[in-house]
Amino acid sequence: MLGKKRLRFTDKQRRRLAAKAKLLGRAVLNQIATIVTPDTLLRCHRQLIAMKWDYSSKRGPGRPRIIQAIRRLVVQFALDNRSWGYTKLQGALAHVGHDISRETIASILRENGIVPAPERSTKTTWKEFLESHWTTIVSADFFTVEVWTWRGLVTMYVLFFMDLATRRVCLGGITTNPNAKWLMQVAKNVTDPFDGFLSGKRYLIIDRDTKYCDAFVHLLERAGTKVVLLPARSPNLNAHAERFVRTIKDECTNRLIFFGDRPVYRAVVQFVEFYNRERFHQGMSNELLTPAPSTANINGQLVCRERLGGLLKYYSRQAA
Repeated sequence: MLGKKRLRFTDKQRRRLAAKAKLLGRAVLNQIATIVTPDTLLRCHRQLIAMKWDYSSKRGPGRPRIIQAIRRLVVQFALDNRSWGYTKLQGALAHVGHDISRETIASILRENGIVPAPERSTKTTWKEFLESHWTTIVSADFFTVEVWTWRGLVTMYVLFFMDLATRRVCLGGITTNPNAKWLMQVAKNVTDPFDGFLSGKRYLIIDRDTKYCDAFVHLLERAGTKVVLLPARSPNLNAHAERFVRTIKDECTNRLIFFGDRPVYRAVVQFVEFYNRERFHQGMSNELLTPAPSTANINGQLVCRERLGGLLKYYSRQAA
């Protein structure tokens, strides 16, 4: 007698009992089953059926990755070729060895938020826009500097412009009150037909900062530079300007304490000059933005040019 102890079976015994139980059926089992309940036997039977059709343990380790690779390829083909419909995508995928249906392609694109070809082909991506107009685009942005005055800490706003193709920076202005009148004067300066920074440029990229008033935008566009607004909350689309802000803060303004507005103006002007002429840029093959005459004479005297009390340094050799 087992008493209250639970009788345990091996997997082999469970399979034999389950097979017999299925043949007998629940009604007969209710009359004769004494060791285990009918439900237990039938559940074992269902589990054995499920195990029979479960091939997960036999699946090779590479299969899931192959499926994901195909999905990524579908998305890549659709984004790189916005006029391609499901049939053309299907043909291109078959050409590289992946035979999948139009329905599967449509499902993958829907899951990734990619609209069908007719709608997709009417939209220009930021990447395409930038690549198509790279040499004619300038970006603009503000950053702030805190200054000590007799009234306490005061925020100063710095507006700058950057030529995306060359990375050269132009200081638009510095003020404690970036109102419409001030911005209009900045716009006149940068659109001057003789030496304005925007002369010959077709596009100016700005974010949706409310400081950019309508009058500022209209003046720029009348001068021939179209203003392009960045999508909301998308600083990465103006990455070069954002990087400049980080650079000038890390290498200059965050290392100084300013008393009054004149030191701020001097520091920013000096850094912009350093940035354009004397700083080596990793994103530009570690070269200067404004090439300096190379000195073949390695024996020439080494000269160090300092700015802002030695905060910024540039080294060169004197010609023989």
